[in-house]
Amino acid sequence: MPADTTVECDAVPTAETLTANDNCGTATVTFEEEITNGACMGDYIIERTWTAIDACDNDTIHIQIITVQDTTAPTMVTPMDENITASCDDIPEVPNLVFEDACSNNISVSFNEDSTQANDFEDYSIIRTWTVTDDCGNVAEFTQNITVEISNVIDAFDANRCVLDSEFDLFDLLSGDFSMDGTWSVVSGNATIDGSLFDPSSVDVGMYTFMYSITEGPCPIEVEVNVTIDDDCVVLACGEDDVVISKTVTANGDSYNEFFTISGVEDCGFVIELQIFNRWGAEIYKNNNYQNDWNGDAHGSSVGSSGKVPTGTYYYIINLKNSGLKPFAGPIYVATDK
Repeated sequence: MPADTTVECDAVPTAETLTANDNCGTATVTFEEEITNGACMGDYIIERTWTAIDACDNDTIHIQIITVQDTTAPTMVTPMDENITASCDDIPEVPNLVFEDACSNNISVSFNEDSTQANDFEDYSIIRTWTVTDDCGNVAEFTQNITVEISNVIDAFDANRCVLDSEFDLFDLLSGDFSMDGTWSVVSGNATIDGSLFDPSSVDVGMYTFMYSITEGPCPIEVEVNVTIDDDCVVLACGEDDVVISKTVTANGDSYNEFFTISGVEDCGFVIELQIFNRWGAEIYKNNNYQNDWNGDAHGSSVGSSGKVPTGTYYYIINLKNSGLKPFAGPIYVATDK
């Protein structure tokens, strides 16, 4: 005789066909089944009743109680790669997964995606979790782990520019397949930039370091470029060979060699700083904006007749201010008839 039993919802046994014998004749067997629903679709009770009746209405009854329960969580039908390694610019899309349950079509799916990305330009992980619940509260979790590798897709190049060069775009120093939505910043050097534009003529000679950073999106990255600013492109209007310095001053009124002159730099815009010393090293003349007008005039530290230095050899130091040239020094013969 069928005994009482407890089974999963997908393992309910079929009802057996029972027969009966009677000492006085034949007996017939009838079957009835009653289902009592439980708290969920997969939980219920089946009561099966077999009744045997003979010709004299004598009966025998057998009852089987089947407790049906759902303790099995849903399963995943769609195949899925559980562990993946991918480049940051090739992260796979979220797969469209299909789930099933043995006892009910009433299942719910909750999806969640977490990331360990901290915008620190290092590899990170993406954890995708599907939580699947059936009608009876059985829960299954399915997880996909993606290791995301940050690849440096930007090549950076250092550059040299001259202080006379015009503004240029720092993006010209980068190559590769990358987003231009990042941010440029000054790492070192007293410089300013307008977005990605840098003007060499706005800074002093030296080296400047700039950083391009992408902090948003799946591929955070930062890269630095160095720009060296020099003055090699500056062509001096007047060079050392262009400077002509008097060798003699003869202040005798004949209009020839009347003044100590520094010529050849008239169109250069230089300021002439002049010092003249006697043979003992005493300064006898100084002018920080010399106009080629010294003719041997003396001052208190000089030796000689009133108003002029004595005839003799003197020594000059000339500095052409803002020329970039070294100071000039040398002797000059001064004849004053004194």
